[in-house]
Amino acid sequence: AAAASLYMDPAFSSVGSGDAITVSVRLDTDEQSEECINAVDAVIKYSDNIMPVDVSTGESIFSIWVEQPKIDTQNKTITFAGGIPNGYCGRIPGDPRLTNTLVKMVFRAPGLSIGQGASATSTAKIEFAPETTAYENDGFGTKAILAMYGAAIDVSKFPSAELKDPWRDAVVTDNIPPEKFSIAVQKDELAFGGEYFIAFNTTDKQTGIDRYEIMEEPSSQLAAFDWGRADAPWKEARSPYILKDQSLNSVIRVKAIDKAGNEYIATLVPEEGMRGTSMAQYTMWGVVLVVVLGLIAASMYGFRIYKRRKNQKVEADSDLESK
Repeated sequence: AAAASLYMDPAFSSVGSGDAITVSVRLDTDEQSEECINAVDAVIKYSDNIMPVDVSTGESIFSIWVEQPKIDTQNKTITFAGGIPNGYCGRIPGDPRLTNTLVKMVFRAPGLSIGQGASATSTAKIEFAPETTAYENDGFGTKAILAMYGAAIDVSKFPSAELKDPWRDAVVTDNIPPEKFSIAVQKDELAFGGEYFIAFNTTDKQTGIDRYEIMEEPSSQLAAFDWGRADAPWKEARSPYILKDQSLNSVIRVKAIDKAGNEYIATLVPEEGMRGTSMAQYTMWGVVLVVVLGLIAASMYGFRIYKRRKNQKVEADSDLESK
């Protein structure tokens, strides 16, 4: 039967103690039947003689991530779930590249403890778990018939003549920030209790996006009163993100950071017509009201003292005239 396939590249390899190796997860479709896959929910298991270091989505064909790649060292699994609008239907004719990468997994050989008579090498297994699923791009979420092929890595007790770490080299040479992107403010009565939220996404074609951080920086209000904070904290988050300032009186900044630490910051100032009255404004008006009432009270008190002293002076003058 025609079937899509998930496979790891390279399927066979060898590493020395301390070496790192990058293993790509790739997707193939049955092009003769014009099969298209629009989503994959993957669970990958690895043996305990190899250590996962990182997972990169930098060259992924997926543009939507339901679950970002996650390494679970306790259960020895790597999981991710993502998709591509309109589906992946196979390599574009005439394109010699392997443009079918979902993620790149980086593993390191920790070295082996070899006892007397034991082998100097062992074989590490990286395999797809049975619950791994792919979905057809048919509008019904049909599960695809899926063939899955893992990888085997010969792990040596001894270090190589020269340390191999292509991932470290890629991170060191990556000085390109993530792609520019924009922030969209949205509100839907059926989502997040009708509260304002923002949506954002970008890519990094080198080492991949590591994380996003968000800052809501209260903007200047009413000319003389500045509620802005230069030290407003960055908070790690993901899209979609429910805004803390539902009055939209804050400058919204989203920072995308790649695996090498390069960053790009997108900024959004909500339109004037969208803004409401914030608690800061209520507080400010309360302060203004207290100050005004205080000035009025002080003026009245001063006026009363002035009249009292004036009356006392008049009475004193009258006493002098009578004497």
